[in-house]
Amino acid sequence: MKNRFSKEERSWIMYDWADSVVATIMMAAIFPIFFVGMANDAGVYGSMWLARGMVVTQIVLGISAPILGAIIDFKKFKKRLFVIFLILGLITLFVLAFQSAWQLLLIGYVLSTIFWGLTVIIYDAYLPDVTTKDRMDKVSSWGYGIGYIGGSTIPFVISIALMMFGHHIGIDTIMAVRISILLTAVWWGVFSIPIIRDVHHKHGVTAPEKGVVTKTVKNAIATGKKIVKDKGVFLFIIAYFFYIDGVGSIIRLAAAYGAELDLGDTGMIGALLFMQLVAFPFSILFGKLSKKYNPLNTITVAICIYLVICVVGFVMGFGLEENWFDTNFAIILFWVLAFLVGTVQGGIQAISRSTFGRLVPPENSGEYFGFFEIFGRFSAIIGPGFYALIFWLTGRASLSILSIVAVFIVGLVVLSVGRKHMKIVE
Repeated sequence: MKNRFSKEERSWIMYDWADSVVATIMMAAIFPIFFVGMANDAGVYGSMWLARGMVVTQIVLGISAPILGAIIDFKKFKKRLFVIFLILGLITLFVLAFQSAWQLLLIGYVLSTIFWGLTVIIYDAYLPDVTTKDRMDKVSSWGYGIGYIGGSTIPFVISIALMMFGHHIGIDTIMAVRISILLTAVWWGVFSIPIIRDVHHKHGVTAPEKGVVTKTVKNAIATGKKIVKDKGVFLFIIAYFFYIDGVGSIIRLAAAYGAELDLGDTGMIGALLFMQLVAFPFSILFGKLSKKYNPLNTITVAICIYLVICVVGFVMGFGLEENWFDTNFAIILFWVLAFLVGTVQGGIQAISRSTFGRLVPPENSGEYFGFFEIFGRFSAIIGPGFYALIFWLTGRASLSILSIVAVFIVGLVVLSVGRKHMKIVE
């Protein structure tokens, strides 16, 4: 088996370098902390509204995913739509950088995240086009790994430097955030060039001369029926539906949760940067472990670690609320959580993506990944939805974060019960 990456594999991997900046700056660290602060200053619960924005985002992506998946299986549509959504996302970020009202910040966050998510759906569906089934774990893992060490870390460090030291050159915190958003747009756009230039749609089907919409809907329905009949594929995406909810919730709510507990921006941002650095080697390690062991085993281990993460996160918040310990000790726990998340965050996503890619026919990868994404996107509603609901009912962030345990447990049970039907093709 060849060890070097082909040009198409490298260019596909490079998009993780490009789009990870959105996940880090906009969804995980800089923007959530900024938004919560702005919203709280306006007299509203910032983390609650951010969670609501996440729910809206995932509903839109969940509804659009299967239709988009069916459309991009037609030749010539995949790249065109990818470019369109990319441009719309870049425009939204440029406009968002100059907004101040928390309502407009929330709208810009939702729109930019939707356009980003649509490109990711197409990006994932490109995996069977750029590599073979026996190399999917490696290619997928390197994608997440490169994303963490490059797209997540380099612009993140620049943003942190602007926020911490920008005042020496006349840049206040708000201006530093605006520059970070602009940096996100530029980074995302520039490093998307390789995938646009080098990655091509190989396993698609020819679009009909007329009736594209009707054909798209029929194909989506037909693929849905195939998935239900295939117990392995069906049970895998059901399990994925639940456990990836927890993963997405932790990623999106970590900074907002810490801000709600008043842990301090500097300590949290440092911990989140540390998490990105940890995630790079562990993402690559997951790819190697999945080759040596069954990839379903590596996913199971990752879910168990996430259960520990939820419990530690609850203890951190509950301890502060009950005055068991002070903020300094809570920050230490936050760093422990950052390390634990870093060990599994990239790996579980990468191996889930490649495992699904090995379960489905490559000529219909768009349609299948469309359903894969709808389960992933709709699942990301549960955690933020529970968080927002329980926070509204109790006013306690610790109880809100604890609710995420439930989705990991359900995902683990379904994966364990259904794995006998999941035949991983080499």
